[in-house]
Amino acid sequence: MKNILTIVKTIEIKLSESKSFTILMLFSLLFTQSVYCQEQDTLKKDRKNTIRFNITNPMLFGKNNYILGYERTLGRHQSYTFNAGIFSFPKLLNINTDSIAYLSSTNNSRGINFSGDYRFYLSKENKYNAPHGVYIGPYATYTNFDRKYEFVANTAVFEGTLNTDFNFSVASLGFQLGYQFIFWDRVTLDMMLFGPGIAAYKIKASLSTSLSADQEAELFQKINDALKEKIPGYSLVIEPKSFEKTGRVNTTSLGYRYLIMVGFRF
Repeated sequence: MKNILTIVKTIEIKLSESKSFTILMLFSLLFTQSVYCQEQDTLKKDRKNTIRFNITNPMLFGKNNYILGYERTLGRHQSYTFNAGIFSFPKLLNINTDSIAYLSSTNNSRGINFSGDYRFYLSKENKYNAPHGVYIGPYATYTNFDRKYEFVANTAVFEGTLNTDFNFSVASLGFQLGYQFIFWDRVTLDMMLFGPGIAAYKIKASLSTSLSADQEAELFQKINDALKEKIPGYSLVIEPKSFEKTGRVNTTSLGYRYLIMVGFRF
């Protein structure tokens, strides 16, 4: 009889343990499902794309400059960007010499700008994932534009209005440091603070009429000074002798890049 009671109690204990195990398994499955759903909701809010607008170029070069950009995050601490748009160089109002004065420029200035970079958002410096926080990385840019300028000349060689066809292009490679803010989970403010690099300039200019060598050199030096005022990191690239001989100059020198962009994440 005792053996029978012992067997019954053993069966009851095992049944009880089985129910507890079943309840525990059901609870674990429910908990796992809940966590999975929460992770899915989090992934839905992981906004990997940003559309941006460059507000630096309009401030530096005038209102006819529109650069749009795109940033895509890769993982938690990396991203890449691509930017493209219209570039227009402003009027060069301070180009005046003793015998040549700036008159006007055509409104059909046309140009393009392309740039891109790869970013590493520093995990040790940032408590947020990309694209929020301090970043470093390489960049590349290319800009090209054409514009015609008119001058009034009163020289021994020529008196009247002369035209200058001006083409300028620059390609640069460098390394950048910046910080990107994110507001309300949607709005971004990207500020590149430091971007040294190497820039290759190509400039071509031609006059509609002839001037003396000294007057031509003085005019192009004025153009060079005006470019230095507008382009960060621009060094002396227009040499009078090169224009006297060929009307074209190519050079490589140190460049610099900075920008501010506002964007929208999705």
